[in-house]
Amino acid sequence: MTKKNAKLWLCAASALVFTFAGADRLLADGGGSRHGAMKAPDGAKVGEKAPDFTLKDTDGKEHSLSDYTAQGKIVVLEWFNSGCPFIQMHHQKESTLADLYKDFSAKDVVFLAINSTNSEHPDFGKDAQAKKDWNIEYPILEDTDGKVGHAYGAKTTPHMFVIGKDGKLVYSGALDNDPRNTKSGSEKVNYVRSALDDLEAGKPVATAETKPYGCGVKY
Repeated sequence: MTKKNAKLWLCAASALVFTFAGADRLLADGGGSRHGAMKAPDGAKVGEKAPDFTLKDTDGKEHSLSDYTAQGKIVVLEWFNSGCPFIQMHHQKESTLADLYKDFSAKDVVFLAINSTNSEHPDFGKDAQAKKDWNIEYPILEDTDGKVGHAYGAKTTPHMFVIGKDGKLVYSGALDNDPRNTKSGSEKVNYVRSALDDLEAGKPVATAETKPYGCGVKY
């Protein structure tokens, strides 16, 4: 092999390494988070009181967690970023979150999306447009300084949290067990739906924690 060919081969091999490394960061295998997920505090703990917060939505309306729990509501939190392919998959390509909202919103369950992505503040136009384009029926809240995200230890979009009527965190983790959207039928498990079903049945949440997948929250 000539020196010139050896150099070309080395460059091509290096490019492949970076390509596969980038793909590995984008997709989370088996529910792990590898897409630019920055190290966040441990945050809220399952079984403990969920951190209270008051945030404004894209229409300027304030929402306080304590107001909802005082009314005996179950609250589902979805960490959100409209530019994330995983968020786009579940809101645009699939109706995962819309179906959950439709099935549980009439059962004392409140859904709130939270955006802690630093680069999108203070311009919230993207969230308002996504809400309109994707027909999202629940509020998208703006966590402008990232305090709520850090309080919960939100690492990815989507990172899902379910809070019981007593204000305690009962689920933290992935939306489902299918980060690549390749499973179907009984293979596919929606962890949030399972948690809500358990709560509705008056049972402890069987799967209370999983590893979130998605795009890293960029505080």
